[in-house]
Amino acid sequence: MIVKSIVWPDENATQAFACALARQPAIASAQIELRGDLGAGKTTFVRHLLKALGVEGRIKSPTYAVVEPYELPNGPSPVSHIWHFDFYRFNDPDEWEEAGFRDIFANPGLKLVEWPDKAGKYLPPADLQLAIDVDEDHSRHVTLTALTDVGAKLLS
Repeated sequence: MIVKSIVWPDENATQAFACALARQPAIASAQIELRGDLGAGKTTFVRHLLKALGVEGRIKSPTYAVVEPYELPNGPSPVSHIWHFDFYRFNDPDEWEEAGFRDIFANPGLKLVEWPDKAGKYLPPADLQLAIDVDEDHSRHVTLTALTDVGAKLLS
């Protein structure tokens, strides 16, 4: 396990980190968990990451839909399939199993997961966790935890 701490003083820093992460080849099949309170910047980070990977158009929050899929044409990005999950509205982890998400997580592609704790034991282990805390000055203190070799490559 590798743990790093960084500070995003503003949204430009969030965007710069997302762009750097998007350039890592290991992103193509990573599972990244995003943790933090409401308003911490999880979805903002995801939007910047998806734009950096080549997603065009409006990037919606999956808060109500639970998952937003994206497919990228073969191009400069190493990623072709992306799923952005938001389990905030789950009342019971069994909803993950009932929704049939096991198949998505078994397939290659980037999985971005907000509120992973709401999926409980069903969610496969993440490669990388980002825990985002808002400081008094509105900057973001981010703890990055690489839990696998893929996660370590993302932090290199």
